[in-house]
Amino acid sequence: MTTTTTALTAARAEALFTSHLSTGSHPAYHVVEQAIRLAVRAHGGVRGCAADVAAEYGDHPDLAVPRMRWARDLIDDLYDRHHPTHRHTDWALVA
Repeated sequence: MTTTTTALTAARAEALFTSHLSTGSHPAYHVVEQAIRLAVRAHGGVRGCAADVAAEYGDHPDLAVPRMRWARDLIDDLYDRHHPTHRHTDWALVA
């Protein structure tokens, strides 16, 4: 199975990964949106979130893998339901 990840999807997942939300939780769309905004601000932008994700993979790969899987699955699920037509074009918003 091939999966395409856009830059915006990856950035959302990285921000969610660094958020305060618990791995395995299934929060509502608006809760995830708020958590992403707060995480991006707290980490100095999406690059800061990406750097913290990388650090976690280096320090705790056994915990980072399931957390990123949770973040990606949650982002894919919520954004497919709320913005199905933007799924394959959201990369343009990052440029």
